[in-house]
Amino acid sequence: MSELGRLHRVELRDIWQSEAQDFTPWLAREDNLALLAETLGIDLELEAVEQNVGPFRADILCKDTLSDRWVLVENQLERTDHTHLGQLMTYAAGLDAVTIVWIAARVADEHRAAMDWLNEVTDAEVRFFALEVELWRIGDSPAAPKFNVVSKPNDWSRSTSAAKKSVESAPPTASQQELLEYWVAFEDLLSRTSRRVRHVKPLPQNWLVHGIGKASVTLNCSINRRENWIRAEVYLTGQRAKNFFFFLKQDKDDIERELGETLVWYEDAAKDRRIHLTRTYPDVTDRGTWEDQHRWLAQALDKLHRVFHERVRKLDAEIADML
Repeated sequence: MSELGRLHRVELRDIWQSEAQDFTPWLAREDNLALLAETLGIDLELEAVEQNVGPFRADILCKDTLSDRWVLVENQLERTDHTHLGQLMTYAAGLDAVTIVWIAARVADEHRAAMDWLNEVTDAEVRFFALEVELWRIGDSPAAPKFNVVSKPNDWSRSTSAAKKSVESAPPTASQQELLEYWVAFEDLLSRTSRRVRHVKPLPQNWLVHGIGKASVTLNCSINRRENWIRAEVYLTGQRAKNFFFFLKQDKDDIERELGETLVWYEDAAKDRRIHLTRTYPDVTDRGTWEDQHRWLAQALDKLHRVFHERVRKLDAEIADML
């Protein structure tokens, strides 16, 4: 039989001496924030660290990319205390729609009860999570973090899957079934060939949306069965779409040189903007060409993510400097 290692608990202060100087910057890194997002069941986009929100100040400020609501994260490398509980209640009182995440080494019983009570008595637009963070290692391996949810909104798991269930409950039409099969095969190939683009659940529609680091900017792929083309694009929406597009287009020559492709910079729409690569086929519904279509789409999405990801993450700061 194979030898198995044993897990050993690591003291948080052995790795993070300070909340502000060590733990908060660590958690704000994209890969670590993704671990938190996976634990909560929320897609998180980092907005700022140690950021004022009105009269308040959050350790980490994020956006829920699905609902576009604020997510405020408060950290403690010790047992929860009344001071932080008071801060969380102040946040909830001052913001109309917010998700509050309290992370600590240990959540005291009285604070767990308080968070459960807050989830019962507050409006559904305000949500509270309490998490305990742990560090573990096997032998001499690097310490590995683990988040444990000890308090969450009532019926949270049920509510987060409601939209998916509504889609899945309706029987698909023949056209929808074909689209679903198309994207299932594509996502399977994408998950095996790209480490950059995060796999998403295939849906019976003409497009799929992938993240690229900001709620108002997405990495999309689409199929047009009437005009027989497939497309990979950076899609910009929201109030700042025009400004974001203008800034990115200033770097057009460098972007296209890094990409090795000439892009279409589409700005004729009233509000949204698209930067895309398009490929045509005699008949995109011909299953004999699906593998070729999927390979092209996967490579195009991967290249767009590689070239645009860091630029997209810096858009807010760059636009602020321009204004």
